[in-house]
Amino acid sequence: MDGARSVDAAARPARSRRKAPGKGEKLADWADGRLGLYGLAKANMRKLFPDHPSFLLGEIALYSFIVLILTGVYLTLFFEPSGVEVVYHGSYEPLNGVLMTRAYESTLDISFDVRGGLLVRQIHHWAALVFVAGMFVHMMRVFFTGAFRKPRELNWVFGWTLLMLAIITGLTGYSLPDDLLSGTGLRFAQGAILSVPIVGTYLAFFLFGGEFPGHDIISRLYPIHVLLLPGIMLGLVVVHLTLVFYHKHTQYPGPGRDNKSVVGMPLLPVYMAKAGGFFFLVFGVLTLLGGIASINPVWAFGPYRPDLVTTGAQPDWYLGFSEGLIRVMPGWEINAWGHTLVLGVFIPFSLFPLVMLAIGVYPFIEAWITGDKREHHILDRPRNVPVRTGLGVAWLSLYMVLLIGGGNDIVATHLHLSINDITWFVRIAAFVVPVVAFSITKRICIGLQHRDRNKVLHGRETGTIKRQHNGEFTEVHEPITQMELFTLTQHEQNPPYELGPVVDAGGVRRRVKHSERLRARLSRAMFGPDTQIPKPTAEEYRELTSGDHHH
Repeated sequence: MDGARSVDAAARPARSRRKAPGKGEKLADWADGRLGLYGLAKANMRKLFPDHPSFLLGEIALYSFIVLILTGVYLTLFFEPSGVEVVYHGSYEPLNGVLMTRAYESTLDISFDVRGGLLVRQIHHWAALVFVAGMFVHMMRVFFTGAFRKPRELNWVFGWTLLMLAIITGLTGYSLPDDLLSGTGLRFAQGAILSVPIVGTYLAFFLFGGEFPGHDIISRLYPIHVLLLPGIMLGLVVVHLTLVFYHKHTQYPGPGRDNKSVVGMPLLPVYMAKAGGFFFLVFGVLTLLGGIASINPVWAFGPYRPDLVTTGAQPDWYLGFSEGLIRVMPGWEINAWGHTLVLGVFIPFSLFPLVMLAIGVYPFIEAWITGDKREHHILDRPRNVPVRTGLGVAWLSLYMVLLIGGGNDIVATHLHLSINDITWFVRIAAFVVPVVAFSITKRICIGLQHRDRNKVLHGRETGTIKRQHNGEFTEVHEPITQMELFTLTQHEQNPPYELGPVVDAGGVRRRVKHSERLRARLSRAMFGPDTQIPKPTAEEYRELTSGDHHH
């Protein structure tokens, strides 16, 4: 009995030391009982994410989008989207007494009278440029590494849609201040819309509320810019990130990495801590740019007047492609049955969305050519798919050429060249440069494949020269590590799609669809013998690396 009392007495203080659950713990238990948050968090918060610098490109775009929303909310508190004309009497003396719209006047007030207004304006504009650039480069990384393959084709489409909406959102936001530069851009857009056959005039009248410039365009662009497009983009961002989380992140080839396992850091606490720090780094850089690098100084341009065009009018860089197309296109027109078809504007105005559409559907085209229905979570090395890499470089070279065309007046004045010479250069280079860029890129990729094969078979050059017994001098090679060996040889080299025998065993010629013939030609062009250097076989490797052959 005494022993039982002593045990009971020892257990009593232990139970008394137990604290009752706190309010936060009770709230967490209550929420978990109704939402199942604990199980969801336990299954996903330790999810692994691979670590590579190129994966930060998408995060730069995401964080720039967040900065855009934050600064945009601040600017909406002070901006007045009105086309009503007023006479300016404000802090900027050179424009006092000048007739302008209320939209332009409120932009001046934000820049000169609102505390921090100019800084926030410039951060907003820089964030827009970085946002589009981040998405553009991120999609190029996805394209070159084949991260768009199954099961990520839809996510590629969502990202492509985000890019297109970002370009349109940038155009609408760029036009809101109603300064001379943005008004010139709107005039350019109105001219492009008017070139659309049959319905162009109706579309322009509907958008501008009558003859250009009208009084409704600013008030119509405003809700599109601050509500409609950002709302759609925010939903697409959520879906895009959800699919990234669901499909698991792609990763570069290496030991331990395959389509079933991921090598990386857990979401909590490592990845979230790094992501949070990187967000403030991006925010800090954008703030620094907004503080020291002037952008879109609307007071220097003055209010928009239909009879004036600002000198050196240039759009933001992401619209330079379409601007270049229209600037270098010959002024062709067709007059028939009392109607004028302005081909010099309509053709380039149509080419821009068609080129972007081809980029959007490319994953489905490649999947049809290869016939590959497997899931892919390991990225390609661009050198191992030279045709795809060449196509990407050709597109980038075309973009750069047309960007020169979009700024032909600036190039002419700064480099003291003839604007006609620049225009003709761009017209010719638009056809020649992409072909040359494709050919050079393909040759470089094949050369790199040769180098990888030699490195696997012969090892790495050491720079040490050795004299053989027969007097021959050779360089000593060092065998590469197993990790590097795996990385250089893990890729697949599937044969191109073949039509098979056209005549069966009975001598009957079978009918082959035109689509199948096209698929076979494209498959040979993309994955034929002239695009792939055969990987070393295990027998070749053992033969060359055994004994004293490795030099």
